[in-house]
Amino acid sequence: MSDTLPARLPNTIAMGGAPELGTTALRRHPEWIKARIPSGETYQEVRRLLHGLTLNTVCEEAHCPNMGECWDQRTATVMILGDTCTRACGFCAVKTGKPLVHDLDEPRRVAEAISKLGLDHVVVTSVARDDLDDGGASIFADTIRRLRVACPGMGVEVLIPDFNGEEEPLRTVMTARPDILNHNVETVERLQKPVRKRARYDRSLDVLARAKRYVADAGAAPVHTKSSIMVGLGETRVELHQAFLDLRAVDCDILTLGQYLRPSLEHLPVERYYHPTEFAEMREEALALGFKHVESGPLVRSSYHARDQVPDADAKRAARAAGASGGAAAGVAAAANQPEPAVRPGPTIDASGRVVYRPD
Repeated sequence: MSDTLPARLPNTIAMGGAPELGTTALRRHPEWIKARIPSGETYQEVRRLLHGLTLNTVCEEAHCPNMGECWDQRTATVMILGDTCTRACGFCAVKTGKPLVHDLDEPRRVAEAISKLGLDHVVVTSVARDDLDDGGASIFADTIRRLRVACPGMGVEVLIPDFNGEEEPLRTVMTARPDILNHNVETVERLQKPVRKRARYDRSLDVLARAKRYVADAGAAPVHTKSSIMVGLGETRVELHQAFLDLRAVDCDILTLGQYLRPSLEHLPVERYYHPTEFAEMREEALALGFKHVESGPLVRSSYHARDQVPDADAKRAARAAGASGGAAAGVAAAANQPEPAVRPGPTIDASGRVVYRPD
């Protein structure tokens, strides 16, 4: 695989592209939705590393608008189990078909790549693999264990499919002890069928509930759970509030909210663009219901700023850093001496109405 960028970036709606000649005109994004074009030495370095080990990233496969920003900060979401999904969700740009690969060596390569990036936190996700008996759960578990060895102290988050609601695959993943178990409901209950097709709202909520229960049954340290919702698919604010309530009912800790951006003309259309002030309002609304962290903004995706979404993230990073330089005891002391973490502010909105996620 070439280490150089293609002649031009994918001509996708999500990345602000235009249609080919002869196609229907696209709906123009509002001015506050602007993504950074991938570029720079760090971006190229991360790209070469991941491609050199033949690893896929959801950043590329799903045409994520934040890829330029995240890769420039040496963060990426690794996608295991190949690049072909057995499902055809109405919102997703990942290709659909019959997967031809079941790579048992993939966990080793993931651990090798991530160890070279020097991350505080990593997110590992996958395509849906309904063709495999365990849905790929054993590969998830092996990847978690190898990351623990290769990158001691690093936070490990997994964004998993629903495994068709089966018990053993989820137990397999939770036995490997991820720090965060992420599974997305994606949209409100009424819109599940057109948006997710083979998934079910109640099944996804059950995945989040059972993840915590399996860990508790094993007597292990509690795990944080996380879910994500796209807006702009035709849902109402009342339906969104109910989804927040449903997630809290299964003790979901972390919520991310972002604007749906149509990947291509073959995908579901955008019904409405939410203004940045609405994202700020929804963040406050969700926090009031008891979520420990809410990331909310037009370009927010499930893994965006993931390391900052971990409850007590600053204290945990300080503990890992101190542990690496002065032993575990020093790490514990450093964590104990950290001030109470400040509540992460909502999106800052500039004069044009555009969201500013981080100051330059």
